Parts: sequence; structure tokens; C-alpha cells
Amino acid sequence: MPEELVGSVVHYFKGPSVAVVRISGAALAIGDRIRFHGHTTDFTEQVSSMEVDHKKVERAGPGDEVAIQVTDRTRPHDQVLKVVA
Repeated sequence: MPEELVGSVVHYFKGPSVAVVRISGAALAIGDRIRFHGHTTDFTEQVSSMEVDHKKVERAGPGDEVAIQVTDRTRPHDQVLKVVA
């Protein structure tokens, strides 16, 4: 499936399993399928929860740093790609 770059992981919080992603490319919205890809990371999931500055948001665009609930561990500098149908 084609993918487009959304941004990269800047931080990962292990306890709540949240990745902080800096958006540099395509906008991201609740319901989008994204892939985390890095040296030791490679998994795909659907965005179910996003926050910017501790406030829930439906969309995030270039320049935003968004916290995303994830099911697996991510690492700083992992790429975040949107799976395009």
C-alpha cells in the first residue's frame, strides 16, 4: 500500500504508551492508519486518540507536536507514515 510521510517520533512515554510525533508532512486525523518505521520498529495501527498541549484534537497539521496512544514501543527518530488507500 502507498504511504506518505507524516513526521517523526520525538519522544516516547513508556507508562502510558504514548508517542509524541512532530508533524512535518501530511496532516493526521483520528481514524487514519499510520505506520511507525525505524531501525528496530515496524508496526501499523489506527489513530484512536490524539492530544496537542493536553487537549484532545481530531486533526493535526504541519508544525504540530501531537501525542498519540500506541500499542507498541516507538523510538525517537522513527518515521511516521500515513497508509493511503
